[in-house]
Amino acid sequence: MLPKYKRVLLKLSGEALMGDKSFGFDTNVINQYAQDIKSITELGVQLAIVIGGGNIYRGMNEAETGIERAHGDYMGMLATVINGMALQAGLEKAGVYTRLQSAIKMEQIAEPYIRRRAIRHVEKGRVVIFGAGTGNPYFTTDTAGSLRAIEINADVILKGTRVDGIYNADPEKDPTATKYNVLTFQDCISQNLRVMDMTAFTLCMENNLPIIVFNMNKEDNLRRVVTGEKVGTLVKG
Repeated sequence: MLPKYKRVLLKLSGEALMGDKSFGFDTNVINQYAQDIKSITELGVQLAIVIGGGNIYRGMNEAETGIERAHGDYMGMLATVINGMALQAGLEKAGVYTRLQSAIKMEQIAEPYIRRRAIRHVEKGRVVIFGAGTGNPYFTTDTAGSLRAIEINADVILKGTRVDGIYNADPEKDPTATKYNVLTFQDCISQNLRVMDMTAFTLCMENNLPIIVFNMNKEDNLRRVVTGEKVGTLVKG
């Protein structure tokens, strides 16, 4: 089956890598993600990935920890590089060629982020993992995902989560929550639906970049999304 999207950016949360653990990453989850990612690269989809760091370090309340926000954000960026290395190892074990690029220089383990080089990698069929967010404090990895997707001219952002789309309430807490199949950017704003943080969401809206929110933990969902099946929730202009 031919893919609907030629070039995609996959945004993963760090917490998703934990599986059933309370910290770090579950190798079973990484291996499942690697197989799912391999299945879409075999269709010819060009793929880049941005991953969060919440399974290792999440920015905490400055008053409680004594760590100022900017300092804590840099710690979180380093956590995303650790996750990127773990995912890279899983992908290469599955036979997928990858490149890890970091927005913070660390030459021994990752290439520096260079836009043209990243585009060249995905054109050659390599999966590019973007680590260290945007390289700046006060910006989330959601914002990094939106920014990198726009920079590499991706067709869509795929936001992999633990739930199968966007609901009018938290489906893990409210059994009566209703799922949306398609939304516009304006719908999300008027109904105060938290798809991403506002900076990330505004970047997508201003550049007319569609977002698909779907359950990444369900095997084969990623392939179904890129081939155009109605999986998750589509947000578009």
